[in-house]
Amino acid sequence: MSQLASSGAAPTVTPLSPGASPAAPPGLRNFLSLQDFETGARRHLPRPLFEYIAGGAENSASLHDNRAAFSEFGFVTRVLRNVSGRSQAVDLLGRRYTSPFGIAPMGISALSAYRGDLVLARAAAAEGVPMIMSGSSLIPLEEVIAAAPETWFQAYLPGETAKIEALIDRVDGAGVKTLVLTVDTAVLANRENNIRAGFSTPLRPSFRLAWEGLTHPRWTIATFLRTLVTHGMPHFENSYATRGAPILSSRVTRDFGAKDHLNWEHLALIRRKWKRTLVVKGIMNHEDARKVQGMGADGLIVSNHGGRQLDGTVSPLRVLPEVVRAVGADFPVMMDSGVRRGTDVLKALALGAKFVFVGRPFNYAAAIAGEEGVRHAIRILADEVQRDLGLLGLMSISEVNGAHLRDVRRSL
Repeated sequence: MSQLASSGAAPTVTPLSPGASPAAPPGLRNFLSLQDFETGARRHLPRPLFEYIAGGAENSASLHDNRAAFSEFGFVTRVLRNVSGRSQAVDLLGRRYTSPFGIAPMGISALSAYRGDLVLARAAAAEGVPMIMSGSSLIPLEEVIAAAPETWFQAYLPGETAKIEALIDRVDGAGVKTLVLTVDTAVLANRENNIRAGFSTPLRPSFRLAWEGLTHPRWTIATFLRTLVTHGMPHFENSYATRGAPILSSRVTRDFGAKDHLNWEHLALIRRKWKRTLVVKGIMNHEDARKVQGMGADGLIVSNHGGRQLDGTVSPLRVLPEVVRAVGADFPVMMDSGVRRGTDVLKALALGAKFVFVGRPFNYAAAIAGEEGVRHAIRILADEVQRDLGLLGLMSISEVNGAHLRDVRRSL
């Protein structure tokens, strides 16, 4: 990994002005879009790890549809409007954020980037956007919350009352303000690409993995060996109230089981016990959305898990309008899966989302250049949103609506 990733110093941030391009840090000047980070990470990371991050389930039909859905909408712009004072700041769940997007939860990110969860959380805090820490993470949540107190925490909970209550007590004790319950992982997905690429959970030492380490020395030295020497063998730290299994242990599969018992009664239990902000992630059906709202959740995230669960599930963008209609425009409906450009952000907002989350590109940025890389990636996307607002002829995010979109398929 480059020196950028190993530096502990926090870079200075220049506030984004309307129409300004982010000042690229040294070493990142050729990274002009989020796609550039994926290209760089493909070279930097061992193939099994890169494919784990990049891949979807089975034939990756959902993964591809997540991107294709955005191309089916085009913009209708307005002109001759003074947009010099435009702002992309938004209010969400009682907080004001500098941009209408945040960092989605990503498991084992501390394996792709040194101290990955901390890197992502600190970068998000510095840039004024939220980051959701994954429950399948390798750094204790208490450590991350201490470094970035506004970080949200995502829980993968089993359908077991005792374990649910114990984890909520732990999360509450850590000072987490927003709990995200992920509900679309009832069973483990069929991720054939992981097997083909040589990645498994638990990790199994092999000649192939050893060769990948030898042929990717920067990652091996700056991330993997540095983690082992400084912090020991990584464990799944936040699946339950107590420390989970190490990444090499056969217990990992058992620890991630029992999700098929989770049901609406457990959501009611969680709502009673958790007194702070509760968001439910993984909603794709408008009836489920209405039920989540009726049970007292503070918001929901329309998501197909980045195409990593049931292959063939449609893009969240396709069901977003009906979910918003079901719960009403005032209820915080968020979205993830497939967002890669500022235009994608604005299309999702125009279809009713209050906010969007982006995952893989920020993971790649952390792997390549640590916290500075993530901050640069955030500012690239923020600059795109700022520019696109101006080109649409809009002054604020609140002005973005369906009148600015056309379904290009119906225009033919």
